[in-house]
Amino acid sequence: MVIQNITQKIYPLLVNKHTGISYRYHKFHDGTTGIRKVASWFYLLWLNFAYYFLFCHFLGRKPETEMYESKRLNIKMSESEAYLKANPNLSVTSYVDKLKDYDVISFDVFDTLIFRPFSVPTDLFFLVGESFEMMDFKNIRTWAEWDAREKCKKRNGHMEIGLKEIWENLEKETGLSAEAGMEIERKIEQKLCYANPFMLEVWKHLQSMNKKLIIVSDMYLPEICIAMILENAGFTGIEKIYVSNTYHKSKAEGSLYHEVINDFSGLSIAHVGDNPQSDDKMARKCGITVLPYPNINKNVLLYRPMDMSAIVGSAYRAIVSSHLYNGLHSFGMEYEYGFIYGGLFVVGYCNFIHEYYNHHGLNKLLFLSRDGDILKQVYDFLYPDDSTEYVYWSRKAAVKLMANEDRHDFFRRFLYHKVNQKYTIAQILHSMELDSLTEQLDIKSDEELTDKNVRLLKQFIESKWEQVLAVYEPQITAAKKYYTQVLDSCEKVAAVDIGWAGSGAMSLSHLVEKVWKIPCQVTGIIAGTNTIHNAEPDASEIFLQKGKLAAYLYSQSHNRDLLKKHDPNKDYNVFWELLLSSPTPQFTGFYERKTGEKSSRYLEELDITLNFEQVHIENTANENIGKEDMKKEEIEKERIQKIQEGILAFAHEYHRHFKDFPYMFRISGRDAYAPMLVAASHNERYLKAIEKRFHFEKNII
Repeated sequence: MVIQNITQKIYPLLVNKHTGISYRYHKFHDGTTGIRKVASWFYLLWLNFAYYFLFCHFLGRKPETEMYESKRLNIKMSESEAYLKANPNLSVTSYVDKLKDYDVISFDVFDTLIFRPFSVPTDLFFLVGESFEMMDFKNIRTWAEWDAREKCKKRNGHMEIGLKEIWENLEKETGLSAEAGMEIERKIEQKLCYANPFMLEVWKHLQSMNKKLIIVSDMYLPEICIAMILENAGFTGIEKIYVSNTYHKSKAEGSLYHEVINDFSGLSIAHVGDNPQSDDKMARKCGITVLPYPNINKNVLLYRPMDMSAIVGSAYRAIVSSHLYNGLHSFGMEYEYGFIYGGLFVVGYCNFIHEYYNHHGLNKLLFLSRDGDILKQVYDFLYPDDSTEYVYWSRKAAVKLMANEDRHDFFRRFLYHKVNQKYTIAQILHSMELDSLTEQLDIKSDEELTDKNVRLLKQFIESKWEQVLAVYEPQITAAKKYYTQVLDSCEKVAAVDIGWAGSGAMSLSHLVEKVWKIPCQVTGIIAGTNTIHNAEPDASEIFLQKGKLAAYLYSQSHNRDLLKKHDPNKDYNVFWELLLSSPTPQFTGFYERKTGEKSSRYLEELDITLNFEQVHIENTANENIGKEDMKKEEIEKERIQKIQEGILAFAHEYHRHFKDFPYMFRISGRDAYAPMLVAASHNERYLKAIEKRFHFEKNII
C-alpha cells in the first residue's frame, strides 16, 4: 500500500507535469509488454533527468512536427491521374475484355460493386446508434457481432451468422428491441449504400453480352437486403446470390466458392473482388480465375487527414476515395484542389451560415463578390428555400466609399501596402482614381513610391481632401441606390465573405446603417479572422465579441491552434482565397451613368453602372504579348472553373449520401480545415505548386 501511494504521487510528477515528456513517454510505452515495457520506465527517468539536470527544456514541449499530420502529396500530377498510371489495367474496357470469355462472372459486393460513404464500414453504426439515442453504440454493436460469431463457432463449428443473431445478442446485452434494431440497420444500409460507378459500367457491358452474373459475399445482412441494395444501385438481372450467412459457409475459408462451382459445373467462372485473402487467394485456391479490383481506400493513410472527428472524418475520406479511386475517371489538379481541399470546407461553411440564418431570423444572405460566387452556388443547392443574393462588393470599392469614414484604412491600403513595390506615384494615384491630382503634385509623378516619400504623398492628398471626396461622392450615391434596392423590405441581413479582418462586411454595415441610413441591420459572417501573424491581429476582435461578426474556421475564442498555424506571410490567405476564386472579373466600384454612356454593366432601373477590371491589350507595345496575356487569362479562368467544379461535385456527393441525415452537415471549422493542414505538409510544397498555376495579385484592394 505504501509503495502504491508513493507511485501515485511520483507518477504525475514524472509523466504529466510536462506535455512533451508525457507525449514521448506514452509514444514509447503504450501497448508494450515485457522488456520493452521495463525499458519505457528507464526512458521516462532519462527524459526527466535530461530536462531537469541537462537543461534540455525542449523535451517539455510536444514536437512541432507532431502537432499536425504530414503527408507527402503529389505535386507533379493529380492523385487520380497518378493512380490510373500506377494501375494501367484499371479501365472498364480492360475489365470487360478480360471477363467476356467466361460463362459466369462472380462479384464481391461491398467495396467492389457497392460503396458506403464511410471509410470504415462499422462507422455506419454511429447512425444506427443515433436512432436509439444510445451512447457508444458503435463499439457495443461491433462487440455484439464478434461475440455472436464466437458463440456460433462453439455451437456450430463456423462463424457465419446473420443480422438476426447479432441483434438477439444485442437485445440481451442492452435491452434494445432486436426487431426494431434490425429494421433500422437495414434501412440505413439501404439509404447509404450506392453503386461503384466503375463496376456499374462493367456490369452493364457484361449484361449486354448475356453473361451469367452472380454475387458471392461474406456478409451478415440477409440475402433479400443485399438484393435490394444491389437493385437500387442499378445492378439488375442477377443470376444468383451467395451470402455466407445463408449457406453458413464463407469465401474467407473457401467453402462458399465450392457452392458456386457445384451450381455452375462445366462452365468457366471468373471472380472480381477487392479483398486479397477472400476474393483473391481463396478463389484461386478453389480453381476460379480472379480479376482483382483495388480497394479504393488504399491511399487513405498516405494522403488523407486522420486527425478529424470520427464521423465526419470517415465520411470525408470515403467520399474522396470513392470519387478519385474508383477507376472510371481521372481529374486535373485544379479540380482535385477544389474537391479534396475545398469541398468539405464549403459544405461545412454553408451549413454554419444556414444555422446562423435560422438562429438570427435573417431576411436575406448577401454573398459578397467574388468569394461569394461558389459559396452561393453551393448554398442555393443545399438550402434552396433560404433567401440569398450575390451582391457586388470589393476591398477597392469599400475603401473608396469609406474614405471619409475611415481615412486611416484608406491610406493604409492605397499607399502603405504599396510602398517599395516599384509602383510609381502616378500609378498609385491612378489606382485611387485621383489622376486629376497628378498635375498638382510637388513631387515627380514617375517617382516610385517608397518609405521615404509615402508620407509626403499622404500629406499632399490630405491637403486636397475636398477634391478627393468630390471624386468619390458620385460613387457613394450610386452604391446607395444599389443597396437600397438589394435591402428593400429587409430588417436583418448577413454579408458573407472569406475574411480575414471582416472589413468587407463591416464597411458595408457601417455605410448601410450609419451613412445611408437604410433601416436594415447588417452583420458579417467570415470563414476566418486575422491571426497572430497579422500586423493587426486584434482588428476585428471587438466585433466578434459583440456578435457583429461570426467566424467559422477559427478566431481568438475557438480553434486557437489554427489561429497560430494560419500564416498570411506564408500565403495561407491566398491558398484559401484561391479555393473560393471566381472566373468573373474583379469588381472595382459603383458609378452614376454619364450622359450618353452605354455599358453592358449598366443597371437601367437604377441609372448606375458597375465597373470591373478589364484585360487590356490596346496599350501594349507588342500586340502579340497582349494577346498572350489574354490567352493566359482564359486558361486561368478555365482552371478556376475546374476548382469550382470540384467543390460543387463534392457538395453534390455529400448531399447525395447524407441528405436524410441533416446532422452530418454540422461540420466543425476544425474538421473543415483538416484537409488544408495536410496540404500544408512539408513547407506547403503542394499548395505552392497549386499557387504557381495561377496569377494571383496579392496586393489588390
